Amino acid sequence: MEDRRDRLRTLGELLRRLRKDAGLTGKELAVRAGVAQPTISRIETGRLLPVPETVDRLVDALGLEAANRGELDALLVRLRDEVSRLKGGLAGREAANAARVRAARRVTSFQSAMIPALLQTAEYARLALAFGRDVDQDDVAKAAAVRVEVQAVLFESGRKFSFVLTEGAVRTWPGSPLLMRAQLDRLVQVSTLPHVSVGVVPWSVEAPGFPLHGFTIYDGSMSVVESLTGDLTLSESGEIVAHEECFEAFGNVAVYGDDLRNLLGRIGAEYQELATHLA
Repeated sequence: MEDRRDRLRTLGELLRRLRKDAGLTGKELAVRAGVAQPTISRIETGRLLPVPETVDRLVDALGLEAANRGELDALLVRLRDEVSRLKGGLAGREAANAARVRAARRVTSFQSAMIPALLQTAEYARLALAFGRDVDQDDVAKAAAVRVEVQAVLFESGRKFSFVLTEGAVRTWPGSPLLMRAQLDRLVQVSTLPHVSVGVVPWSVEAPGFPLHGFTIYDGSMSVVESLTGDLTLSESGEIVAHEECFEAFGNVAVYGDDLRNLLGRIGAEYQELATHLA
């Protein structure tokens, strides 16, 4: 991990030097490359490994010669190889996700089909991590432990968390009805934290659009879409804006506070009744 951090810092220093050699400010490079300025800042400070498309945009914008391009490429190859090894197995993938969460001061998450990772109980997390995958159960258990451990950030001051879910997300029940009853209790508890906002869009209101997929935005500069085969990381300004607008639209019709807790209480009672029926 330390070697990777060192190489990320080296990458950032290299990009900063190349930018200054080109006589550009961070803002000017962002405009020329069509890349969000916070993305460039995070790369230059060693906090973000850019995706290949972003690298191509920066190379074109800087007009790099072959020698400088070769130095950049060599660093990127080594970094991506290390990231691939890090992501080997679910536990490695969760460790990378946990590092991303701990580095963020503001996290915004919209989910239409499942509970956000930061709000999942251990039982729910194990099922979510294993779903649709041929996995080793020990790896699943370790990954779930990492996912639950990082949830401690929810209690840290100086951070802000905003979650919006559709009612479909809280009515999709993997495992058992009682598992979901416990999961809804977890949502109720977290919703009382002063710097955490939790909202649910009830089925009784008209949806502002089609919730095609969920996403999590970190510090307004990166959005991550979780899939069965890995995470899709988006950093282009247009992509971030589209996700922020989607979050705002669904957030505007969600219920919060006591209304949220009343809704979750009714759904929880239905899960309890369903569990009795299935027993």
